Amino acid sequence: MGRLFGTDGVRGLANSDLTADLALRLAVAAASVLTADTSDARPTAVVGRDPRASGEMLQAAVTAGLSSAGVDVLDVGILPTPAVAYLTAKLDASLGVMISASHNPMPDNGIKIFAAGGHKLDDSVEVAIEDALDGTVSPVLPTGAGIGRVRTVDDAAQLYLAHLASAASEPLAGLTVVVDCANGAASALAPVAYAAAGARVIAISADPDGLNINDGCGSTHLENLQKAVVDHGADLGLAHDGDADRCLAVDETGAVVDGDAIMAVLAIAMNEAGELVENTLVATVMSNLGLHIAMREAGINIVTAAVGDRYVLEELRAGGYSLGGEQSGHVVLPAFGTTGDGILTGLRLLGRMARTRKSASALAATMTTLPQVLINVKVGDKATVAASPSVLAAVADAERVLGDGGRVLLRPSGTEQLVRVMVEATELPLAQKLADELAEIVGSV
Repeated sequence: MGRLFGTDGVRGLANSDLTADLALRLAVAAASVLTADTSDARPTAVVGRDPRASGEMLQAAVTAGLSSAGVDVLDVGILPTPAVAYLTAKLDASLGVMISASHNPMPDNGIKIFAAGGHKLDDSVEVAIEDALDGTVSPVLPTGAGIGRVRTVDDAAQLYLAHLASAASEPLAGLTVVVDCANGAASALAPVAYAAAGARVIAISADPDGLNINDGCGSTHLENLQKAVVDHGADLGLAHDGDADRCLAVDETGAVVDGDAIMAVLAIAMNEAGELVENTLVATVMSNLGLHIAMREAGINIVTAAVGDRYVLEELRAGGYSLGGEQSGHVVLPAFGTTGDGILTGLRLLGRMARTRKSASALAATMTTLPQVLINVKVGDKATVAASPSVLAAVADAERVLGDGGRVLLRPSGTEQLVRVMVEATELPLAQKLADELAEIVGSV
């Protein structure tokens, strides 16, 4: 078996790549690794999902696997990924499992596993789980009273909403926000959380039916949100993805405020408040050069991590830093959570607007985004293509053309058979030209 875990759990086409059988065996393997050092008390696992239809099947399989391994399952229902991480810690569970494919289309699904405390797994732990899954020796499973029990946590959503309320920085009275819930896990909670903080809330794409998650909406499709913000004269638009661990924004003019700009706004706010540890922001290699320039001008350092909020988290934990995130909208505030939390990010951004009485466009203007072109190229074998001599030579040629005025990043996707080609330059036409040329070479390998 090849590497099963990607940058954010195990993901694939539900009932094809990711089957009920695989989900069950993965749950047993995860239980064997993550509860190996558990004391005499019965281990417990928090299990939640997003609303996509295949989640029902996969949650049943994961629950069966965990309980067959002697783990009591705490079913928290449909909740955002950060809620499952939070509840794993709050309920003192041995592990947590979130069933979601995040921003991927409905036919896909995924399994994200959290260790005790709601922390994402280290690479070594993922390898141990894969080894257990591949093992030729079947685990010894309990019988009788040793089999795990399953119970529903009826107040799971209320516990998470209370956590969000405690983390909100400012009353939001007087602000109007449009929130695109992606017909996903945020649908029942995000509008409530923003309204509870005092904002006037207009919710769109907040009617999940199991099939419409991320369908032309959410953080990967901002067009409807942009129109709604302008039509309603709102102060801000917020877009979440299917499992609500991301947040992108739209200012009052309808312009997009991406994760880099959100991080810039929050970093400056935290720096002013003395909350930005070591005056440092953790970002990834995908963050725009404009973010680096803006942070340098604000006297803020940047530590660069690999793509994936798990790697941002590793840097945050290693340095004890207080803010990190990705251009895609994963923003991590370790004081309040162990993973990216889209709703919390939205609350903090709105809080900065309320405190400064500045518009979203004025706050976002602290950063000037350099033209950036990103092309996702479908390939047969992403690792082979990314390491191809012809591709590497083309990247080197493009870097020579750009010099100090831009950069090239070529990266295999962590969740799909894609190679991402990203080019930044001082002028958009040059970035587009070089990106198109590189994408053509990548696609021809």
